[in-house]
Amino acid sequence: MDLLASLIATAQVRLDVDASSKKRVLEKVAEAFAEQGCDAGKLFAALIERERLGSTGLGEGIAIPHARVPGLTEPRIAILRLAQPVDFDAVDNQPVTIVVALLVPEQATETHLEILSELAERLSRPEVREAILSAETPEALRAAFRA
Repeated sequence: MDLLASLIATAQVRLDVDASSKKRVLEKVAEAFAEQGCDAGKLFAALIERERLGSTGLGEGIAIPHARVPGLTEPRIAILRLAQPVDFDAVDNQPVTIVVALLVPEQATETHLEILSELAERLSRPEVREAILSAETPEALRAAFRA
């Protein structure tokens, strides 16, 4: 089974999310994970702390905010497609529309890097980005990762 597809729950996919800033995007990410039983406040703090180390805006309209989370037992992914592009301090200075957030257990260094690498590779494909941007349902957006 495809690792990414197995980590993306349709319930954690949000289409056309309203967020006016990077901070608000990260709040929305934390809220999405909170629906899986995570503490939104702790997640938001962890995501903000990671962003202070350097932007997770990859370019091409994509950001992959991520954090290691104490007490988490397995990796989790949430995907937000933003209604309007948001400045995310991306390496190409372009605003972000696709946000793929990753949480991993605190000790899962190898897994963390493996998933980040796979996400970056998959999102580097124009056909995957186009499928995400044109998806009309969370299921269709999730299916874009199988491309």
